[in-house]
Amino acid sequence: MVCIDIIITNRGETPIYQQIVDQIKAAIMRGELAADQPLPSIRMLAKELQISVITTKRAYEELEKDGLIYAVPGKGSFVTEHDDCRLEESKKRLVEEKIKEAIEVAEAMGLSKSERNKIFISMMEGE
Repeated sequence: MVCIDIIITNRGETPIYQQIVDQIKAAIMRGELAADQPLPSIRMLAKELQISVITTKRAYEELEKDGLIYAVPGKGSFVTEHDDCRLEESKKRLVEEKIKEAIEVAEAMGLSKSERNKIFISMMEGE
């Protein structure tokens, strides 16, 4: 079984299960979690993070639905094998989701399209 550093916060708007999904997904995308590598059990992860088993179960269900992990009854959950093309597509989809979230936040704050573009360009240029 692999040790995963998952950091959760109760302060943000992102639900705890989604924080877990995002961090495991990112670890898979970065290649830190290899195919067929076992994940911590739902109960163990819940205990480590001091959260509900239901929350952890929901996170694993989301990851399974996304095709990133698979469950073997009585054995646990494991990282799914991904071909390079599918992994690249997943990476792009994840980045698109995060950019979309950022755009929604900027719009909710009343930033104009021009202001949003300036922020995006400065971020891309590393300023």
